[in-house]
Amino acid sequence: MKQMSESFQVGALLAFVGGYLDAYTYTIRGHVFANAQTGNIAFFGMNIANRDFKEAISYLVPVFAFVMGILVSEKIRTGYCGRLHWRQPVMIFEIITLTAVGFIPCGKFNDIVNCMISFVCAMQVQSFKKINGTAVSTTVCTGNLRSTTEYVYNFFKTRDKQNLYKSLIYVSIILLFTLGAVIGAAVTSAAGTAAVWLCSAVLAVVCAMMNVKQI
Repeated sequence: MKQMSESFQVGALLAFVGGYLDAYTYTIRGHVFANAQTGNIAFFGMNIANRDFKEAISYLVPVFAFVMGILVSEKIRTGYCGRLHWRQPVMIFEIITLTAVGFIPCGKFNDIVNCMISFVCAMQVQSFKKINGTAVSTTVCTGNLRSTTEYVYNFFKTRDKQNLYKSLIYVSIILLFTLGAVIGAAVTSAAGTAAVWLCSAVLAVVCAMMNVKQI
């Protein structure tokens, strides 16, 4: 039996959520990325150079929240002994957090919201690291783009169809992340802070799917 949590279906939905949340936080939560901590660190450095220290901190705080999310996820993975699969409590916590975020108005609470979202995004990326045995990130595209190129190169070099199969997994995840960003930007522009609830709904589906075992 394979774990449904490592299936392509679950990875696809999580990639969609990853792109959606980046669009959500960037559009109405102070132009901060929920997942792309590389971008946040770059913005932090540029604001330090411009001596805009207050703005710089707004980009650094989610980075720390992301680190804490990784640590908490690992603590759950190594210490959890409940009846559910250990990844399901992570999903439930993410659903609750994102649902709460939808009630928080924009403006002075943006730093808190960005911390909350970065925290749960870190838990997601640490908890769901494989699709059908292939290491894939559902929240960041840089590594996936590198792996896509590598496997495409290896396919043309060796004609091994396994390389082509893996490259298609990465391409699909990148496209679904992009689709999430497109829809996230559009829905956020129309619905405002409540737009994040679509992610809660998608993650609820993911959580339910993990009760099914793949053959």
